[in-house]
Amino acid sequence: MTMSSKQTTSAYTHLAEADSGLVQGLSTTRLDMIAGVMQEQVEADCFPGAVTMVARHGEIVHYAAHGFLDAAKSKRMSKDSIFRLASMTKPLVTAAAMILVERGRMNMFDPIVKWLPELKDLKVETAQGDVPLERPIWVQDLMRHTAGFVYGGRAASPRIAKLYTDLNIESREHDITAQDMLRNLGKIPLAHQPGSFWEYSISIDVLGLLLERLENKSLDLIVKELLTDPLEMPDTTWWVAPDQFGRVAEALDSDPLKAEMLKGYRQTQNPVGRTYLRGGGGMLGTGQDYMRFLQMMLNGGVFEGRRYLSRKTVEYMLSNHSAGMGGSTIANTGPGYGFGLGFAVRLEQGMGWVPGSVGDAMWAGIWGTSFWLDPQENLAALIMTQGPTSKTHSRMLFKTLVYGALMK
Repeated sequence: MTMSSKQTTSAYTHLAEADSGLVQGLSTTRLDMIAGVMQEQVEADCFPGAVTMVARHGEIVHYAAHGFLDAAKSKRMSKDSIFRLASMTKPLVTAAAMILVERGRMNMFDPIVKWLPELKDLKVETAQGDVPLERPIWVQDLMRHTAGFVYGGRAASPRIAKLYTDLNIESREHDITAQDMLRNLGKIPLAHQPGSFWEYSISIDVLGLLLERLENKSLDLIVKELLTDPLEMPDTTWWVAPDQFGRVAEALDSDPLKAEMLKGYRQTQNPVGRTYLRGGGGMLGTGQDYMRFLQMMLNGGVFEGRRYLSRKTVEYMLSNHSAGMGGSTIANTGPGYGFGLGFAVRLEQGMGWVPGSVGDAMWAGIWGTSFWLDPQENLAALIMTQGPTSKTHSRMLFKTLVYGALMK
């Protein structure tokens, strides 16, 4: 059956009318689809609930809470719920470090042993035995994961993986002091020569310890003074006050990763006496807090009239710093990405698993939080869940929905 010209016009007019409501160039009808899809994810037991946010041209165009806060699905999720940020801690600590670089407190090519002498005798594991470093580990290597450190659970070397576990480098079995962590780390060979290979690692944990030595104060105070206080991010910190425990989102008890992951994420316990704050994964926060940080980065380092970073520093952070090296971010980002300073950066339009722009920058946390910012479209978005097993599926789904709503 052929469609008449009149019928064709009518059909397409109806489709256009369905998307005629735009806010900053995004279809309100299509943004409204996010709620239904998130509800499907809740009902499928991907996670108890979620908070989603989208901003474009400096305006919040979507902000919603979905599903439930707790594992039992008895408390509704709220917009101000607190989430374990896990590796979404890394961009915050890296940004704080870059503020200090701008102030002349350190250089990108400073050897880290200048502040961390416990690491002065590091060697590199090879098939022929451990060998000396060809060059020092630089501050830049920590920010871009090219220092040669690893995460124990991801290490290709069984020997290095066992040493990370036995020496409690990631503070999973019990608390470890900052001094003991560095002393133990100094006993473990690097997996690669510094600057030769990108491997996701504990390097931002090490960066946090370096910042503490540099500034002679704890990492939480450094980040608070440089970023979270002036950006008005009151719920983004390493510790949750006891009277705020009820706001912390939970993963489902049925999630197979939950029990093991809780060993390394104990932020709702008493912090008294702890000296090791993990710069690579220790913070908690809300969606509304984190969006303020993303908007500052999207604005080129300025937010609500206050300058945090220079425009050129932000451009530098969101450029690819892993070109020509071995390794790949694909396990964390999907294909098509390189890595900048604290952020993965999209290099190819056609390689990614979902739509986006060359130059969009993203990162995520293992508990199920993720974000991206797209300077080309002047857009930032985040999804906050606590669903470690379903995290990649959830964030790709959300990103597809957001770009599907972008009309102009």
